[in-house]
Amino acid sequence: MKKVLVLGGTRFFGKRLVNSLIADGAHVTIATRGRMPDDFDNEVNRLQIDRNDLDSLRLVGKTDWDLVYDNLCYSEENATHVVNVLEGKTAKYIVTSSRAVYTYSPLERTEDDFNPYTYEIRRGTREDVSYEEGKRQAEAVLFQTAKFPVIAVRYPIVLGKDDYTRRLHMYVEWVREQREIIIGNPDARQSFIDSAEAAAFLKWTGDAAKANGPYNACSEGEWTLPQILEEISSVTGKPVRMIAGASDQEHSPFALPAPYLLNTQKAKSEGYVFSKLSNWLVPLIHDLAIEQKARNS
Repeated sequence: MKKVLVLGGTRFFGKRLVNSLIADGAHVTIATRGRMPDDFDNEVNRLQIDRNDLDSLRLVGKTDWDLVYDNLCYSEENATHVVNVLEGKTAKYIVTSSRAVYTYSPLERTEDDFNPYTYEIRRGTREDVSYEEGKRQAEAVLFQTAKFPVIAVRYPIVLGKDDYTRRLHMYVEWVREQREIIIGNPDARQSFIDSAEAAAFLKWTGDAAKANGPYNACSEGEWTLPQILEEISSVTGKPVRMIAGASDQEHSPFALPAPYLLNTQKAKSEGYVFSKLSNWLVPLIHDLAIEQKARNS
């Protein structure tokens, strides 16, 4: 039986990953702060840790693991600590990373557009840097210093009914309430992935014997924010009140100044087939709109 550690795993696609691992017969341990209840019952072991405290994190290094998933790595310090405690303790380590390691571009970003093997490491905590730089630093430390195999999965915005950030939910509410929505660049296309596929891809990287290095992961196709809002409008029957431009501080969550696209050819060339964006995003928008209408009626 495969012994798997999941750092995080009590909500969103991390929770989906844990359920998938359990269904696959893995012996799963989740390591969290213990603040978020879960419904795994006795199907998982639990460790209570502070991800930002090295002494606390040492608890996960007392066991040998076949596989470690890390959904909680946001800085050089986080990565350095995990490399320290897991040395000689895991056969494979997979970190949830982000499209944020790249800059905006009208071209699809490939994995080579950010090279963590040569990126300069700068010491610091999560509070010392931006989210984007924190993810770059985490990857740099892992790929340059870890003695165990490392995989980094770079996701765009992840969506689903179970999204605790409720960003798409919020757009549905704003359209229904006829609020003005700042959309930034109306032509800025971007990639997305749904929470079920985010979990499925993590599972695939763990199972694929030859998987290694960084991977982009997103659905096939891309949408602009106005496309999303017009789809919401079609379901709610409410016109969209869009405002282009504005400063970064005034942008709404999916508003971008320029395109932000991921190229997934690496994963596809190794056999992974991504879903089509419209096949799940349109039904998700409709479900959220219907649920909100029912609540408000």
